[in-house]
Amino acid sequence: MLRNVLGKTFRFLGYTVQYGCMAHCAFEYLGGIVVCSGPSMEPTIQNSDIVCSENLSRHFYCIRKGDIVIVKSPNDPKSNICKRVIGLEGDKVCTSNPSDFLKSHSYV
Repeated sequence: MLRNVLGKTFRFLGYTVQYGCMAHCAFEYLGGIVVCSGPSMEPTIQNSDIVCSENLSRHFYCIRKGDIVIVKSPNDPKSNICKRVIGLEGDKVCTSNPSDFLKSHSYV
């Protein structure tokens, strides 16, 4: 009786660990569900919207202008922010008032 209960318990734990590992790999490498914070992408993405993300393109393709990226917030590492790519490394970005741009925008 005890042997049967222990066998079922260990089998259940084994399946739980296997499915947990598969879920971790899926969310880490394929994509997941993210809650984005901040009003910088409005009206496309509202504050606290839930967004489905995919992680494959960062491994296989280059990031281009116009893409939306999701990154950890520099002010609060527990939250994510969504940003549209307007320039890549080496590009010049012109603004009307550079001091306002530097105060309100993040560089990722």
